[in-house]
Amino acid sequence: MRLRHKPWAKQFIEEHPEYVMTSSSKTKTSWKELFGNDNPIYVEVGTGKGKFLDNMSQEYPNINFIGIEKSESVLVMGLQRLLKDHKSNVRFINGDVLDLLDFFQPGEVDRLFINFTDPWPKKRHEKRRLTYKSFLSLYEQIMSDNAEIHMKTDNQGLFEYSLESMSRYGMTLKNISLDLHNSEKEDNIMTEYEEKFSQKGQRIFRLESYFSSHYPS
Repeated sequence: MRLRHKPWAKQFIEEHPEYVMTSSSKTKTSWKELFGNDNPIYVEVGTGKGKFLDNMSQEYPNINFIGIEKSESVLVMGLQRLLKDHKSNVRFINGDVLDLLDFFQPGEVDRLFINFTDPWPKKRHEKRRLTYKSFLSLYEQIMSDNAEIHMKTDNQGLFEYSLESMSRYGMTLKNISLDLHNSEKEDNIMTEYEEKFSQKGQRIFRLESYFSSHYPS
């Protein structure tokens, strides 16, 4: 179902620069300075309406969460929820994942989530998949030592592709699940899409990975 365009979303977002960074306001200022603490920074690419980060921020109040979403009409719903709840450990970026280096300094991110992103199933669209090697290179530049990528999807093709892409890039894979909701993992925080797919009986695939070169030997 296509989300209805909200023509007022852009202005609403721009009225809250304390919570949303945009391409016009991007800065190399440390996120730890913006949050006012030294807590770990977790980032979700393609955060959608922000429900996952909202739940994560409640579960882990000592972690700073940043959601990246390029659709203003989608992101504005996450911003409205944030304004209502007044959470101090959540921020958003209204921008493209391709511009990560404009928003983060090297080694600034401690964990990155890729949740239910567009699988781009056609071969000619491979470079748009968020686990394509060029995206992995972007992530590697902003992630700290010992940082991890956590991915969830309902799309088996994208999952298999991601396993191969990350392996070829030289990443180490762990905690791979081919049916998350029938596994023994107890601390799973669901996204909106995850709830919808699981209610239909669809399998949820999950993996964790890290850049081997980042881990001290």
